Amino acid sequence: MEAGKDQAIWQVVMAIPEGKVASYGQVASMAGLGRQARYIGRALGKLPAGHAVPWHRVIRSNGQIAFPEGSDKFREQVSLLEREGVEVVRGRVAMGRFQWS
Repeated sequence: MEAGKDQAIWQVVMAIPEGKVASYGQVASMAGLGRQARYIGRALGKLPAGHAVPWHRVIRSNGQIAFPEGSDKFREQVSLLEREGVEVVRGRVAMGRFQWS
């Protein structure tokens, strides 16, 4: 069953348009997982090498990047978002402006 949940999550994340972000809870809801937001990060962490899933477009509901500030993953996510035109200020994205709806 987990593989099916992971696939559903990855499909939702693939649908997030460039220049937009979605929260973990939003992805969970859209994948039919209700309020299982914490599962989303685990599923994204299982992505195989060379995947095309834009994991960097998934952030916390308050707009915050989930990785520790200054970590390699934090810097990578910020860089990928900024390349798509998403502004990241002090580790946060303005959800009102950039959230996918």
